[in-house]
Amino acid sequence: MSNTTRIYCDKRPGARPRVLLGFLASTFAAAVGRNGYYIACAWALVEAGHGSAGVATLLVIVSVVEFIASPLAGVTADRFDRRRLNIMADVGRFAVMLATAFSLLYLDVLPTLCLSAVLFSVCDRVALTASQAMIPLVTSGADLASANSSVFFVIQLGSLGAALLAGPLLSGGSPAPAFAALALFFLVSAGSLSSMRLGSISRGVSRPNGLAPTDDRRLFRLFAAYALLYGGAVLVTVMGSSFIFDEQKGTAVDFGRLEAAWSAGSLIGAVAFVRLTRTISAPILHLMLLGSTALALMSLIALRAPWTLIVFATLGCLYNLGRVSIEVTLQSRVGDSVLGRAKGLMHSLAVALGLLIFSTTTVVGDSVFPSTVFFSFGMALLISIPALSLGIAQRQGEA
Repeated sequence: MSNTTRIYCDKRPGARPRVLLGFLASTFAAAVGRNGYYIACAWALVEAGHGSAGVATLLVIVSVVEFIASPLAGVTADRFDRRRLNIMADVGRFAVMLATAFSLLYLDVLPTLCLSAVLFSVCDRVALTASQAMIPLVTSGADLASANSSVFFVIQLGSLGAALLAGPLLSGGSPAPAFAALALFFLVSAGSLSSMRLGSISRGVSRPNGLAPTDDRRLFRLFAAYALLYGGAVLVTVMGSSFIFDEQKGTAVDFGRLEAAWSAGSLIGAVAFVRLTRTISAPILHLMLLGSTALALMSLIALRAPWTLIVFATLGCLYNLGRVSIEVTLQSRVGDSVLGRAKGLMHSLAVALGLLIFSTTTVVGDSVFPSTVFFSFGMALLISIPALSLGIAQRQGEA
């Protein structure tokens, strides 16, 4: 299907709610499978004795693949049917996870998961780009802030479900059953998308005045804020398991609680977003979120459970607030016909920062406490805020 064909929601009475329900069901199932995959990978590596260095190595590989695949996925999402791309990517993620489960029964953990992550991240990037670029189309006619808040609420609800499943699934002797069980959620996601009644109309439904990704320099400040928030999130992914396992002397159940706290906070962030947008402008909100994230990360160096769970819940809330705000801002500034490419470029810049974080963690290995790494990144966030503030001040001066 060419770029001149666009996805749209059936306008018959009751059709739009059914389409949205199918999209949200797919989003929930995919979030459970995706978050569960990375939780299982992190814990399997730590439990096998590879520590933070092993998790960081895996995520460096994922980041390199995503850095390459994100722009390509964006172009593909703008050129072809996004729903069909999402379905194919879900089937791909199911197949990769099932193959990973069987391979872990016979092969070493690190090489198996590294190869699995390469294949999974390619499918994952296509699925995420296509799915998120569908939001303005599937929710056609709805307020972007409310629509995105609902979608990201469901995403975090799925992430919370994965976190709650992680403890019981990973408490057994082998992580293979966990991968096999989580793979089924991608089949549910593909089935939900297949049941959606979509058609096609002219490209004219796109916003005619939308900007291309390279036409607005203000977008790069938006991308920078996204990259910094993303960096904090991936740092929790890299260091979270070792923070619990090595520094806090916890178990798989404790690690599941950390992930659950993050997801619970993210749910609150999605709900709170709509109210905050009525009182705070997006650029100021992004700066506040970056500063609060920095302080929360820095506080981990002096805290122990259960206070650390409150901090991780706060970090999840801050991250999701920023993520939803940035998504809404991007969708309002960029035309539907180039939204996929804009999202691909934004994610590539974020992944570049993630690569730096992962590479540094790989070199440092287990010689530095995870809380020290959290503190250092928090300091870096505080240092970055004046630069973004200058950009906002310049824009207000131009206005």
